[in-house]
Amino acid sequence: MNRPNSALSRHKANQQATVPNVQRKEQQMPKLQSFIDDRDFLGALTFLEIQKSAARDEKLLLWLAYSAFHAGEYKKAIEAYDELMKNPGYSPELHTYKACCYYALCQYDEAYDECTKAPETPLLVRLMFHIAHKRGDENAVLVYHQKIGQSTPDQLCMAAIHYLRSHFDEANDIYKKLLLDNRDFNALNVYVALCYYKLDYFEVSNEILQVYLNQHPDSVIAVNLKACNQFQLFNGKAAEQELKGISSAAESGNVFNDSDLLRHNLVVFRNGENALQVLPPLIDIIPEARLNLVIYHLRNDEVQEAFKLIKDVEPTVPREYILKGVVYAMLGQETENREHLKLAQTLFQLVGASASECDTIPGRQCMASCFFLLQQFEDVLVYLKSVKAYFPSDDDFNWNFGIASAAAGEYKDAEESLSLIQNERLKMDYAYISWLCRAYIMNGKPSMAWSIYFNMENSNESFSLLQLIANDCYRMGQFYYSLKAFDVLERLDPDPEYWEGKRGAAVGVFQMVVAGKESKDRLVETVEILRNTNNPQVEYIVRVINKWAKENNVKV
Repeated sequence: MNRPNSALSRHKANQQATVPNVQRKEQQMPKLQSFIDDRDFLGALTFLEIQKSAARDEKLLLWLAYSAFHAGEYKKAIEAYDELMKNPGYSPELHTYKACCYYALCQYDEAYDECTKAPETPLLVRLMFHIAHKRGDENAVLVYHQKIGQSTPDQLCMAAIHYLRSHFDEANDIYKKLLLDNRDFNALNVYVALCYYKLDYFEVSNEILQVYLNQHPDSVIAVNLKACNQFQLFNGKAAEQELKGISSAAESGNVFNDSDLLRHNLVVFRNGENALQVLPPLIDIIPEARLNLVIYHLRNDEVQEAFKLIKDVEPTVPREYILKGVVYAMLGQETENREHLKLAQTLFQLVGASASECDTIPGRQCMASCFFLLQQFEDVLVYLKSVKAYFPSDDDFNWNFGIASAAAGEYKDAEESLSLIQNERLKMDYAYISWLCRAYIMNGKPSMAWSIYFNMENSNESFSLLQLIANDCYRMGQFYYSLKAFDVLERLDPDPEYWEGKRGAAVGVFQMVVAGKESKDRLVETVEILRNTNNPQVEYIVRVINKWAKENNVKV
């Protein structure tokens, strides 16, 4: 799950934090103004810090705080505002600006406390709207929602809240309307592209994004979003290729080390590489970092570690419901915990039955998973068959489709799907081995099932597979391989039931030879196998076979 943007919507409200107009009008520093006009806030910050060392000035501190905020140096901005507030006659609106800094640092309680000390302005309303959402205060969300107006900043704020609440269509409608009314607001193309990304329209997202990239090819946010689209459309290599441009264009330093967002996404693009080093420190900064760390643990069969990270997450979007469902399903199957399995089934059903997801590929997979846990395999196949064309070589899909097909008695499909799996770890799983063997037997290929057993090392699993082959082959009238399996079972465990199975299979082979449905050569091996058992019934069966063989000129 890659992260298209960790701070774009968060900064909507913050971008309104500006110094009072009077300061801008009185500003007579052309060099500083050139930095501001070029939006080179790091340059402006450096310039102002040099000026600050020479003289302390209220206007200078205001500009320093403004530049630090827009350069992402929020703590420096807070320090500047704190210094300004030492003046007994400071403007209380400074608390709003300081609150913007705390919000950007994800310190929402501190941001709220600062807002309570500030006068109500349009900026404060927008900021409190976002703080209420982040703190989960739905009553406050409703209060400030009613105070949002029709101005461009207010509408941008509203769109951001829609986006954060996963109402991507509603957010997109606002952005597109603003873009129609303000063609020169080129950055809105990024927001529209971001909404299309969230709606899984990756190609459309790229087309709209290109309008902005044509003018700003070195934009980290825009290039990263394009890389995320490429990842969804193609693979991690294609995504990483997009990022090389901003890396080579960087004037100094390592752009990947300087950006939490890029470092996070590189882990995703590289299929989890360096996940344990990069993702844990980002859990409280980038929400997707926790989810991607869960995915990393699942891929490495570390289900308990994944559970620790996901158990307290309250899902709000489909991917979170799905991931939590997967963790509980895996842990429930591993520990045979029915409560975990029940919760997983509920989570899958919530996504699969929702109006927004029921016709999507993930939605249908969720319903398939729900029915899988309920062991209603015919229903599983209804959903999996509807999306099968999208997963021609996906091992996980072929695993689920193969096992569901076998459990539903569709053994031809089961064999075909299970045989497509390439992952060696999956192919060593006993569930895979046993279902594939059953499919072979049911499809009239017992020799292939026997070959799988023959190449296994002695273990409890190989003993269980022998039992499966012995009984399934007997049931299907494939008595020769049933005889071989029961013979090995009897030698490993002298249980009378294995002798009975072996005896019945031997008689079955004899009957098949008599009926001309089995090679006469099988009788030689059948007699040899029977003589491995010290039982008085052996001699009687052998005498009958020998008599028939002699009468029919068959050498035994």
